[in-house]
Amino acid sequence: MRIREELRRKMRDSLVSQLDFSREVSDEEMYERIDRLISQEAREQEISLAERKRLRTDIFSSIRRLDVLQELVDDPSVTEIMINGTDNIFIERAGRLMRYDMRFESREKLGDVIQQIVAGCNRVVNEASPIVDARLENGSRVNIVLDPVALNGPIITIRRFPEHPITMDKLIALGSLPRYAADYLGALVRSGYNIFISGGTGSGKTTFLNALSDSIPSDARVITIEDNAELQILHVPNIVRMEARNANVEGCKEITIRDLIKSSLRMRPDRIIVGEVRGSEAIDMIQAMNTGHDGSMSTGHANSSRDMLSRLETMILMGMELPLPAIRGQLASGIDIIVHLGRLRDRTRKLLEIAEITGEVDPVTARIETRTLFRFTETGTDAQGHVLGEFRREEELKNDGKLKAAGVRLPS
Repeated sequence: MRIREELRRKMRDSLVSQLDFSREVSDEEMYERIDRLISQEAREQEISLAERKRLRTDIFSSIRRLDVLQELVDDPSVTEIMINGTDNIFIERAGRLMRYDMRFESREKLGDVIQQIVAGCNRVVNEASPIVDARLENGSRVNIVLDPVALNGPIITIRRFPEHPITMDKLIALGSLPRYAADYLGALVRSGYNIFISGGTGSGKTTFLNALSDSIPSDARVITIEDNAELQILHVPNIVRMEARNANVEGCKEITIRDLIKSSLRMRPDRIIVGEVRGSEAIDMIQAMNTGHDGSMSTGHANSSRDMLSRLETMILMGMELPLPAIRGQLASGIDIIVHLGRLRDRTRKLLEIAEITGEVDPVTARIETRTLFRFTETGTDAQGHVLGEFRREEELKNDGKLKAAGVRLPS
């Protein structure tokens, strides 16, 4: 592997030294130059056909694309790419973390790749602004942290999403939830219930939100608001997609999720979908759910549906000083359903709970009342170590007013 890295570096440096930077070189011409170099090198040492093809791709990627990352970005089986400095690259494949056997040849080359990524989506990252969120051309989400913040950096984390959106049918096939739970949630979405999706990191919140959005009626006007555009709602023609923007040294003002939610309210939305709430924007999201935008949805990090409510209380307090009873009243009347997802010890992602917010606050405990409609219960482990379990109904939906108004019946 080291020999191939040295050969690739030698050939790339030779190619770069021959380039005329006063004119634009097309991809076709670049490939022709690489092929000539490989043919010359093959006369001096034995290089197999497979190795020639690999060198051709690697050299082109190191000049025009993302260097050693390009192969990983193009690999649909890789879901996460983690770069900790030049030498340590880790990937997630089929739910398992493993080390990748390639490395960046220098810190400068890694820096070039970083600037190429951020320039592609009009972002800036440097020592003065060392943290940035970006995305690749294929929609993959990228987080970059530079020194002096990252002591062993630069750090790049890439979350790769499927080329085609994962549908609810695909989630059912993967065993993430049973068919009747999907049909149940689909009926709630069509009826305009406000739904919040909670779960830990990597539990599949955005994927589930995207699959759930397939049940939105196609004649609705939908506005999506995200830090980095990830949602792919393809069946709704009247859709507005908005993305937050960081401030930069060129004087561009920061545009936050809060700004976008406030602006969206003037755009005549039927439903507002916020990719994730992490802070003070929670108050704007809940107020939107309370002002006639039925069927709105969002996601957030939490360990349970009950914890999600507690986190939302904290996030609202970050944006506005309100009495806790008033906050709980807003949450109780704004959110109808919390869907909680989790990642089990066998690395599979599961729908763990569907909870109803009754709309009431307990006068004794002052807590928002919830009712668990469905819950996943473990029953054991099979010979391969896969977690077995059942998704059981625990209670009936109490607030069925939106179902009746929409003329929708819950599946039996």
